[in-house]
Amino acid sequence: MSADTLIALLIFLFPLAYSPGPGNAFFAAIGASKGLNAAVPALAGYHIATLGVTAVIGIGMGATILEHRLFANVLSAVGSLYVLWLAVTFVRAARATEGSTADAPSAGGQRIGFWAGAIVLLLNPKAYYIIAVLFAQFLRPPANDDIATVLVITIVFTLNNLVAFIVWALGGRALTALFRSERSKRWMDCLFAATLIGVAVWMAVPLFT
Repeated sequence: MSADTLIALLIFLFPLAYSPGPGNAFFAAIGASKGLNAAVPALAGYHIATLGVTAVIGIGMGATILEHRLFANVLSAVGSLYVLWLAVTFVRAARATEGSTADAPSAGGQRIGFWAGAIVLLLNPKAYYIIAVLFAQFLRPPANDDIATVLVITIVFTLNNLVAFIVWALGGRALTALFRSERSKRWMDCLFAATLIGVAVWMAVPLFT
């Protein structure tokens, strides 16, 4: 891949990664509720999944997802339900904390781990379509259609997203630093849950279009 093409790729990816979207909202909410360190497992899961999915689509093996509407709808439905379940766990934890029960789990104890991050990517068919558009733009024969180019695009895409999501997680944490009371923390947990509900709705859109 030439330097000019790489620069064009970065320019193409920048607004996709840094503008508001479900992935950014997901990690901003984790950062706000728990901090960057707690977001690391989910970040790892999401971006390892991103590497795999991007490489598979880049070498032309993503046709099952991209061409079969039923399969994409199943992914959307399962992914939406999973994220909605995560939201419910945070609402319940926040309400338990508000009730001041001694043995209630705190919202901070709800862990969003490696597999949660991976599932958010793997069960989101819209991400697959975005990746397909990316390769349609930058994987053009005869100059840019080899495995090396696929690997470069895959790595650049994944790292760009990783940096963007870290920035959003830090931004979420900076916001909560302004609100230190227990009441504020409960509200932030509810906001986190609402954000996850928004992500679930976004993932479910293909079911109704």
